[in-house]
Amino acid sequence: MVPPEACPALVLNADFRPLSYYPLSLWSWQDAIKAVFMDRVNIVSEYDRRVHSPTFEMRLPSVVSLKTYVKPSRFPAFTRFNVFLRDRFSCQYCGAKHDLTFDHVIPRSKGGLTTWENVVAACSPCNLRKSDLLPAQAKMWPAIRPYQPSVNDLHQNGRSFPPNYLHDSWLDYLYWDSELEP
Repeated sequence: MVPPEACPALVLNADFRPLSYYPLSLWSWQDAIKAVFMDRVNIVSEYDRRVHSPTFEMRLPSVVSLKTYVKPSRFPAFTRFNVFLRDRFSCQYCGAKHDLTFDHVIPRSKGGLTTWENVVAACSPCNLRKSDLLPAQAKMWPAIRPYQPSVNDLHQNGRSFPPNYLHDSWLDYLYWDSELEP
């Protein structure tokens, strides 16, 4: 028997779009059941797995939709993860996909700010090599000029990195294509 912990619920907005693609908007089985009892969601699809108490039994939700539409923010939060996602999880100096850090294009020691327009993903070796030099001094320029992405930009990039696990009941609401090229 599948443990309940292996049964997360895909969370859709009231318009049946996922709240986020990357990371995929998932709730634990406990949070999904709590939202059902608080009448905040509709159950769209269920697992075969059931949970019960002494007086109650229900199938675990596999897909839920919010009853109230949540307007997506236009611009995502500035976080390390979102910088990596914007830069497609690759070093902007050499293209490496491992040991990522983030680098201030104009170093903080030279007045550079921690903003979307000045931070890029960089592997540790490139970050150490660039040190606190300006791009021209280090002869290192980012492959793509850093910019503030929209939520849509991050969703588009996130589709290149589908999660390891997608339940069959989620597929009608997600837009990963097995033939999608990263």
